[in-house]
Amino acid sequence: MVNLGDIFPNFSADTSDGRIEKFHDWIGSSWAILFSHPADYTPVCTTELARVVTLEPEFKKRNVKLIALSCDGVESHIGWSKDVLEYAKSTADKLPYPIIADENRDLAVQLGMIDPDEKTKEGLPLTARAVFIIGPDKKLKLSILYPATTGRNFNEILRVIDSLQLTATKKVATPVDWKSGDKCMVLPSIPKDEAKQLFPDLELHGLPSGKEYLRFTPQP
Repeated sequence: MVNLGDIFPNFSADTSDGRIEKFHDWIGSSWAILFSHPADYTPVCTTELARVVTLEPEFKKRNVKLIALSCDGVESHIGWSKDVLEYAKSTADKLPYPIIADENRDLAVQLGMIDPDEKTKEGLPLTARAVFIIGPDKKLKLSILYPATTGRNFNEILRVIDSLQLTATKKVATPVDWKSGDKCMVLPSIPKDEAKQLFPDLELHGLPSGKEYLRFTPQP
């Protein structure tokens, strides 16, 4: 298992777009999202990967590379991608991101992506719907694990990327339901005087406790 803040494994893998010898080299100076699905040619997975096709320009704007994964082979990925592109109403010849072929389940086991309730007709385990967001420093910034029966909300993943990229460089956190452009929260570790200098439009929300920890500021 990879924990938040750990260096993500620098694995090699075959994909629908050729072989990746070193995952870290593939990421380069970008952010990256690795997301797994249970199987090719299945309904929920098709809707998910098609949605990522339509949102790919938004991820690209944020300097995020995308890569999918399942336990199917390269030829299966290439064949299924035509169905994904059709559902996405795309006229492209191929997906704008590769799909890893993890037929031996090496990455599925290493990264804790196995869904205990989902198996092939031969009884082999399948991957759950995992999401790993990796920073340019190759460290894991966020992980989410969904069961096979629940499709993901990739608009939420875009929102999370916005928050991660903002809070990586600014001394703020993002509150509940935050989206880009909303007010942020000043980190509680910043002393009052410093906070006023850094955030001249700081707003303090009074509380019954009298503690001054709910401090809001326009997004820096």
